[in-house]
Amino acid sequence: MVSTAFGYYRYKLSDPITIDGKGEIIEILPGQSFNAVVRQLVVRDLIEHDWVIKLYGRLSGLSEKIKAGEYQLEGSITIPQLVEIFVEGRSIQYSITFVEGWTFKEMLGEIARHDKLKKVLENKTPEQLIKMFSDSYQHPEGLFFPDTYSYHKSDTDLSILQRSFLRMKKVLEEEWGQRAKELPISTPYEALVLASIVEKETGAASEREQIAGVFIRRLQRGMRLQTDPTVIYGLGDQYNGNITKAHLKLYTPYNTYRINGLPPTPIALPGREAIHAALNPDSGNSLYFVAKGDGSHHFSKTLQEHVNAVNRYQVYQRSKKYRSSK
Repeated sequence: MVSTAFGYYRYKLSDPITIDGKGEIIEILPGQSFNAVVRQLVVRDLIEHDWVIKLYGRLSGLSEKIKAGEYQLEGSITIPQLVEIFVEGRSIQYSITFVEGWTFKEMLGEIARHDKLKKVLENKTPEQLIKMFSDSYQHPEGLFFPDTYSYHKSDTDLSILQRSFLRMKKVLEEEWGQRAKELPISTPYEALVLASIVEKETGAASEREQIAGVFIRRLQRGMRLQTDPTVIYGLGDQYNGNITKAHLKLYTPYNTYRINGLPPTPIALPGREAIHAALNPDSGNSLYFVAKGDGSHHFSKTLQEHVNAVNRYQVYQRSKKYRSSK
């Protein structure tokens, strides 16, 4: 009788469980017992006899090693294979992407959209948030690396930001170590500020070094940067999508038409390419650029050449907009 029962046990271990359709999701909560997980499997009709998997868990010693997580089960799978998935922690992976040029506010908005993340940062001010990562900064803007990060259900929003912060720190250290000589930038943070402006101004990736070169030469000559993205950032919620002459005259700490040098903080998330460009700019002699309307820019050496380019491209864009509205 014992041999018959053991034979049946061995048979059930090798007999595959067939999971129909798109599969089944089993969630193991932190601290949940193996028996509680088995009850889930029985209730969901994934296994017929709970004693087989319980005995296997006990004899193998694996019942105490299962990991919390959300598991996607599909196809045909044996009991040992099922337990192995739980022990190895092969839970469902999700991903979240932070895009180059996003603000910290946009980052937080994307985090809020991911309901699988456990929220522990809600109701904290930006100043409170950055203190959770470092005492070296007063504002979190630009300190997180734009990339795609994978996570599991119940991972925290804090853990995602921590990974992004450490990634930016590493990238910035690497790029700072490869910077060109005699730049008018004295700290990695200043490089981050400039890189964020380059990121926001760049439409065509091939122009990053040229745009960075313009800003570097203006800083070297004591010229104001006069870049619209900093004005827009300084306006905050007042900006409605249309920048005006009044906006350019309005003083904010970020209005580079009114302030000398760099703004006090980055204005967005710069990617590695923008950081590299800010620290290794083009060695040309252009001091101005204007958008051509196709994502690229016209670069000029003199103010008169720049004025001519502005008239040429802005008049063209206005006339094109007028024709399309008729």
